[in-house]
Amino acid sequence: MEASGLAIIVILVVSFQLFPYVVNGERLAPTAFLAGFGNEALITICALMIMGKGLEATGALQPLAMFLAKAWTARPKLASLATLGIAAILSAFLNNTPVVIMLLPMLIGVAVRNKFAPSSILMPVGFATLIGGMATTIGTSTNLLIVGIAADQGLEPFGMFDFTLPVLMVGVVGVLYLWLIAPRLLPERKQPLSDRSPRVFNAMFHINETSAACGLTFAEGLALTGNEMRVDRIERGDGLSVTKLPLVKILAGDRLAVRDTPDRLKRFEKQLGATLHGALGADDVTSETHALKDLQHLAEIVVTRGSLLHRATLVGTRFARRTGLLPLAVHRAREPGIEEISGDIGTTRLRAGDVVLVQGADSQLEQLKRSGTVLVLDGTTNLPRTHRADRALVIMILVVLAAAIGILPISVSAIVGVGAMLATRCLTWKDASGALSAQVIMIIVASLALGLAMTETGGAVYIAQGFVEGARLLPTPFILSMLMLVMAILTNVVSNAAAGIIGTPIAIQMARELGVPAEPFVVAVIFGVNMSYATPFGYQTNLLLLSAGGYKFSDFMRAGVPLTALMWLGFSIVLPIIYDL
Repeated sequence: MEASGLAIIVILVVSFQLFPYVVNGERLAPTAFLAGFGNEALITICALMIMGKGLEATGALQPLAMFLAKAWTARPKLASLATLGIAAILSAFLNNTPVVIMLLPMLIGVAVRNKFAPSSILMPVGFATLIGGMATTIGTSTNLLIVGIAADQGLEPFGMFDFTLPVLMVGVVGVLYLWLIAPRLLPERKQPLSDRSPRVFNAMFHINETSAACGLTFAEGLALTGNEMRVDRIERGDGLSVTKLPLVKILAGDRLAVRDTPDRLKRFEKQLGATLHGALGADDVTSETHALKDLQHLAEIVVTRGSLLHRATLVGTRFARRTGLLPLAVHRAREPGIEEISGDIGTTRLRAGDVVLVQGADSQLEQLKRSGTVLVLDGTTNLPRTHRADRALVIMILVVLAAAIGILPISVSAIVGVGAMLATRCLTWKDASGALSAQVIMIIVASLALGLAMTETGGAVYIAQGFVEGARLLPTPFILSMLMLVMAILTNVVSNAAAGIIGTPIAIQMARELGVPAEPFVVAVIFGVNMSYATPFGYQTNLLLLSAGGYKFSDFMRAGVPLTALMWLGFSIVLPIIYDL
C-alpha cells in the first residue's frame, strides 16, 4: 500500500509537470500535490496515533479489560453486550487499533476458559469499534480528514459531537445486531492455539508484609485474580508445603508456585501485590520496586547444549549477575521421560530445550544475543509502564475535553498531549516513532493528492453533475441514501481514507447542485466510508481479526453485509429527519 500511495503521488507530480494545467491564468503547481504531508488533519491523526500508543505502553486500559474478563466469568451474555458497548464508546475517542489490541487477548482467553469459539465474539467486537468510530470527529482518522476537507471547501467547521446523535440512534440497533444475531451467523472457527499461544512457565510468587494477599485466606487470595490463577503448591519456611485448603491463611514469607503465561504472571504479580521470586540468589526477590523496576522488556531464552545454563542452575551460574537480566520463570515441555520442574526455579537443573523467561533492558538482551551463550527468541514483550497509566489516561481525557469544549483545536490539543506524554515519560521517543504507520501516512497523502486533482481540474463537479442529472427526479433523501451506499461499497474495495477524501468534494458539489445544505451529504460520506464490514481489508483492524479469529473472507461477508444494510437503512431514515431534508 505504501508503494501504491507513493506511485500515485509521483504520477501526479510528473504528469502535471510535463502537462501543465492552467485555469484562469493560474497554473496548478506540481508541488501542490505534496502539501498533504503538512496537512493539519494528517498531523492530528499522527498525534492521536502516538497518544494511543501511550495508553497501550502504560497499560492504562488494562484494568478495564480485567473487569470485563471477570464479568465474562459471572454473566457471559451480559458481559458480551457490555464488551460491545465499551468497545464502541472507547472507539469514539481513541484509534480503533489499540482498543482492539487491548481486547483481543482478553476475549481469546475468555473463549478458551468458557469453551466457545473466539470467532463468535472477535468480529462483533471489531465491528462495534467501527460503529463507535463514527460518533465523533476524532473517532477515526477518516473522520478528521473529511471534516478538514469540508472546512477547506467553505463549510462551517464540524464540532466534535455534531453527528453523534444519528450514530447513537442507529448504532444501538447495530450493537444489538452484533450481540444477538452476528454470533449466530458466524461459523465456529478453530484458532490455531497450539501454534500461537504463549508458553506456560513455572514461576514462584513471594508474599511479603505489604502484599495485598498477605493475611487473606487462600480462597480470598485467588479472588484477587478473578479466580484465574492456578496455584500448584504453597511453600512455607524451609521446604514445608502447606495444603491448599480454602481457609488456609497466606502469610508473609509464603511462596506460591504457579504455572501460566508471561503476561498473566505479571498481571497476577500486580493483583496480589506479590513479587515474582527471581533466581538471583537465596534471598533476592524481584519486584516493581526493585532496582530493575524501569526495565520494561520480557524475553524468552532457550537453553542449548553446551551453553552456560546447560545442566546447570540459575543460581549456580550466577546468571543474573553475569548478564544483568532477571530470571522470572522457566518453561519445560511436557515429554515422556522428562522430569517436570518442581521447587525453586533458581536451583532447578536446566536441560537443553528449557525456556527461561527473563526481564531486562534492550542493551542487555542485545549483549546476550551477541555473546552466543544462549538462544534469545525474537519478539520480546514490552511490559506496560503501569505506574504511569494514570498520567496517560488523564492526559488523553484533557486532550479530548480541550477539543470538545473548544479551548483548543484538536490539532493543537493532540500535539500538546503528545508533548505531555513524552515529558511525563508515558512514552519514549522509540514508542512515538513506532506508533506512526508509513502505510497510513502514504495512503492519506496520496488520497489528498487525488482529491486535489479532482477538485482543481473540475472532475468532482463533473461527477457530481452526472450523478445529480441522473437522479434529478428523485427526492433529495433518496439521493443522499444512494451516495452513502456508494461510499459503503467503495470503502470495502479501496481504503476508507481514499473513499472519503475522493467522495467528500463530490458530495459537497452534489449538495450545491441540488441547492441544499452540504452538511448532511458530508455526514453521509463519513457514515458510508466507516461501514467497512464486508471485507477483511476494509479496515486495518479487520486484518487483526482475520488472523486472531481464524476467519475466512466469506465470514466477513456473512456478518458484515447484513450489518452494512442495517446501518445504511437506519441512517437513510434518520439523516433526512435530523437535517430536515
